[in-house]
Amino acid sequence: MHIVYVSDGKAGHRSQALGLYKALQRQSTDTEHVSFEEVSIEQLPVFSLFLSRFRHASSAIQQEPDYIFGVGSHTQLRVLLLGKVYPKAKTLILMKPNFPFSWFDYVVIPEHDDVQASDHVIITKGALNPIVNKQQHQAGRILIALGGASKRHAWNENKVLDAIQNIVQDNPETEIILTTSRRTPSEFISLLQQQKISSMIQIFPVDETPQGWIFEEMQKAEAVWVTEDSVSMIFEALTAGCKVGVIKTERIKQDRITASIDQIIDSGLVSTDTQLKQLPFSPSFKEADHVAEIILQHP
Repeated sequence: MHIVYVSDGKAGHRSQALGLYKALQRQSTDTEHVSFEEVSIEQLPVFSLFLSRFRHASSAIQQEPDYIFGVGSHTQLRVLLLGKVYPKAKTLILMKPNFPFSWFDYVVIPEHDDVQASDHVIITKGALNPIVNKQQHQAGRILIALGGASKRHAWNENKVLDAIQNIVQDNPETEIILTTSRRTPSEFISLLQQQKISSMIQIFPVDETPQGWIFEEMQKAEAVWVTEDSVSMIFEALTAGCKVGVIKTERIKQDRITASIDQIIDSGLVSTDTQLKQLPFSPSFKEADHVAEIILQHP
C-alpha cells in the first residue's frame, strides 16, 4: 500500500496525514509495505496535472499510489486531479472540502463541523494525530501546557496564573511540569517565576525543549491541563491516554471551534476542575484507528 500526501507545508496538517498513515500501517496485514510519500503543492502545478491525466502518471510522484491524502484548502483540487491521473487510487480529504463530498472517495470531518456521516463522510472527534497511548503514565505526574492569544481567544495572564495556582494547590502530592507554546507571551515565564508556587513547578519553555518533547511528556503524565485555545493539544492528550483538564481563557468570539470545546466539556470527556482526582478517566481515544478501520473495510 502506497500513500501520497499532498502537502501545503503546514505542520498541523501534516500531523493529521501522518496520524492516518500510522494507523493504516498498524492495521495493515503487511506493515513493511505501507509507504508514505509527501509531495508539496509547489511540485504539483494544476496545469501540469491536467496534462498528466492523459499520461496517467505525474513526474512528481515516485510510486503509483493506492491512496491520495490532502489536508488544507489548497490541496483539494490537486487531490482531485491526482485521482484522475491515478484512477485506481482512493482520494481522501481530512477537512470539510469546498467541493462536493461525493467527488472524493472519503472526506474526514470533525464533528464540530456539524456534518452527517455517509458513505463518503467519516466523522471524528477532533483532528487526527499520530500519537498512540504507550501505557507509560506515571501516577501523580501532571503536565500543564499553555497556549496563548488566537483569533478566538485573548490572553489574560491573571486568569491563567490563577488557574495554575489552583492546580498546584489542589494537587499537593504531585509532580508538576509546565511548558509553553510559540503563542505564549515571552514575559509570562518571568511573571510565573516570581510567584511563590513556582518552586513547586518544573518549568520548560518551548524554546528550551527538543522537537517531540511534549508528546513524550504526555506519555508519562497521568493528567494534562491545557489552555482552551490549544484545541489540537487537548485531543492529542486524550489520544495519549491522559486525563485532561481544560484551563478556560477569555473568548473573543464564539464559533464552531469554541462550541466543540464546550461540547467535550459537557460530555464529560474533559473537565475544567483543578483537582486531578476529579478529572474523568479518558476512554480509549483512537480516532485515527477508527478512520483507518473504515477505510480498510472498503478496499
